[in-house]
Amino acid sequence: MIAPPWLPVPPPLYGGTESIIDRLACAMHAAGHDVLLFTTADSCCPVPKQWVLQRADSVRIGMAVVEMRHLLHAYEAMLKWRADIVHDHTTVGPLYAQRFPELPVVTTNHGPFNDDLRDIYRAAADHAGIICISRNQRDSAPEIPVARVIHHGLDPEAFPVGKGDGGYFAFLGRMTPDKGAKEAACVAAQAGVSLKIAAKMREPAEVEYFEEQVRPCLSDRIEYIGEVGGPEKLELLGGAVALLNPIKWAEPFGLVMIESLACGTPVVAFPEGAAPEIIDDGVTGFLCDDDEQMAKTLECVGDLDRAACRAAVEGYFSTARMVSEHLEVYEELIKLRGAGVAPR
Repeated sequence: MIAPPWLPVPPPLYGGTESIIDRLACAMHAAGHDVLLFTTADSCCPVPKQWVLQRADSVRIGMAVVEMRHLLHAYEAMLKWRADIVHDHTTVGPLYAQRFPELPVVTTNHGPFNDDLRDIYRAAADHAGIICISRNQRDSAPEIPVARVIHHGLDPEAFPVGKGDGGYFAFLGRMTPDKGAKEAACVAAQAGVSLKIAAKMREPAEVEYFEEQVRPCLSDRIEYIGEVGGPEKLELLGGAVALLNPIKWAEPFGLVMIESLACGTPVVAFPEGAAPEIIDDGVTGFLCDDDEQMAKTLECVGDLDRAACRAAVEGYFSTARMVSEHLEVYEELIKLRGAGVAPR
C-alpha cells in the first residue's frame, strides 16, 4: 500500500485519505494478510513500513518532485518485497507503475474527476484498476473504466455514541470556501442556534478565507474553536445536536459525515456529491434545498433517533465491509493480470 507523502498515516488531525489508508492497512494486517505500507518515517500505523522521507511534506503538497521521489522508492520497495498487488493512493503513481507490467496495481481516486484528474485516470486505466469512493464520483466521469465503487468505512467501536446534549451544532472540516464554514455560520445565525466551528486553518488561503468571510460571522453563539482531532473531535461530534455540512459542490465522499453518524449525531447537508448516498433523509439527517430550508430544519433535527445514525454505520459504513470489498477487487485484478488481461 502506497500512501501520499503529504501527511503521516494516520494523520494527527485533519486527513481523510490518510485515515482511510490507516484503517485499510491495519484491518488487513489484523486479518492475517501481509501488508507493506510505504509512507513517511513519522507515520505510526502499526504495520510493516518503509519510507524515503523522514517527515511528511505538507509544506510542498502537490509538488511533482516530492511525489516522484517518494514513488521511485515506493515501487522499488514493492518489487523487492514481491507484492501480489499494489494499492497506490497517490495521484501520479499509477502512471509511473506502467513501467512495471508484472505488478498488478489498483488506485483509489480520493478527489473529484476534474479536468486534470480525468486525464490522469483515463491514462492510468490502461494499467491500474480504479476504485471510486461514491457512485456520484463515478457517474461524473462515465468515460473512465472503474473497477468498483467502494464507500469509506470506519471502526464504530472507536467512536463513542454521544447524547447530543451540548446545546450546539457543529461544523468540522477545512477552512475553505468549498467546505462551507461561512454557510454553516449563516444558517446557524438565521436559525438562532449555537455553532462550534472546528476547522483546519494552516495555509495562507485558509487564513485569508477565515479573516474575510468567517470571522465577521462570529458572535457569542457562533465560535471558531480551532482544529480538533482525537478525543476532542469525538467529544465535539458526540455533544452536537447535529453536524452542519452545507457543501454546495460534488464532494466525492465526505468522511466527516459518517464520523458524525457513528457518534449518533445526525447530519444536515445539501443533496450534493455523495451526501444522498450517506444520509437517509428524515432518518439519519436531512437533505435541504437551500440555506432557508436548512435553517428551518434545525428546529426538528433533534427529534431524529440517534440510535438510527449509529446503526447506519454499524450496518454498512464499517471498516469490515470496506476491507472485504477491497479484497474482492484485489483478487479480481490479480486473476486478470495472471491471465494477461488489462484491468479495464
